[in-house]
Amino acid sequence: MFFASDNGAPIPQPIMDALTRANTGQTLSYGADAPMAHLRSQIRDVFDAPEAEVHLVTTGTAANALALALYTPPFGAVLCHRRAHIAEDECGAPEFFSGGAKLLLAEGAHGKMTPDTLAAALAQTDGSVHSVQPSTLSLTNVTEAGTTYSVAETTALTALAKSAGLATHLDGARFANALAATNASPADLTWRAGVDVLTLGGTKNGLLGAEAIVLFDPAKSWELELRRKRAGHLTSKMRYVAAQLGAWFENGYWLELARHSNAMAARLATGLGAIDGAELLHPVQANIAFARLPAAAHARAKAAGAVYYDMGDGLCRLVTAWCTTAQEVDALLDAFRG
Repeated sequence: MFFASDNGAPIPQPIMDALTRANTGQTLSYGADAPMAHLRSQIRDVFDAPEAEVHLVTTGTAANALALALYTPPFGAVLCHRRAHIAEDECGAPEFFSGGAKLLLAEGAHGKMTPDTLAAALAQTDGSVHSVQPSTLSLTNVTEAGTTYSVAETTALTALAKSAGLATHLDGARFANALAATNASPADLTWRAGVDVLTLGGTKNGLLGAEAIVLFDPAKSWELELRRKRAGHLTSKMRYVAAQLGAWFENGYWLELARHSNAMAARLATGLGAIDGAELLHPVQANIAFARLPAAAHARAKAAGAVYYDMGDGLCRLVTAWCTTAQEVDALLDAFRG
């Protein structure tokens, strides 16, 4: 009963098979290989963006920090939700990679900004030489609260950002789950909605350290190449990263994995809703549930071997993955119920 994080899941066999296929013979390095060329074509097709450029890294922190630095000067500011991963979980990497840019934090229920809370965050600056200059809006989909932005919500926020002269970055560590939850197309939830750069996460959805920075403005590609190299994130044996993502996209496999993890979270949420004394803190829209349960329920679950993030005071975070089974979900619910 492992519900601590989708980072803890193993690698699906089709992805391991792709790595095995890539592990044959010698090839050019640093992305000048056939798997990378194939992946670039796949992403352009999937996102209906024939000029998009794709740059691979192996961690989400590197992807977010490099993407944000590309659009945010040292005297600039990134607007993000107060609970965003870049604000709470990346050890100052966005500030470091940008050379000192500031994060301006916006409010919003269930991990989501609204145009009103974004406008309030923008009002923290006055446009003078004495203030940081708002440069980039960073959205997270799926949010840190496990909720999702719709196409309409994304479009409204990016329109406000654009009117203020800001580019928009989308932290898509769980973007496949957001697509599965909203039934939107990849294009509609990104560049058609006003997103300039997407950090597309594969690691949380079955891959082994595989993240893509997808630039919808190809004019920024060379600068990102240089920033990635200077930061030490240009992997020489890129074919192993590209091969994973290539297999992930094949026949919509990435969405199949995400739909399963979302379905397991929905099953979990339904069960939690039927437990006396249990409370869901946010709508469960993807593969994360935040709940408050009685202390006795936690004690029973832990005694039964359940592993999850205990936040104290009865609060917990429960994350499902591509490999979570209905039997595991039911066993956890049975343990909580006693």
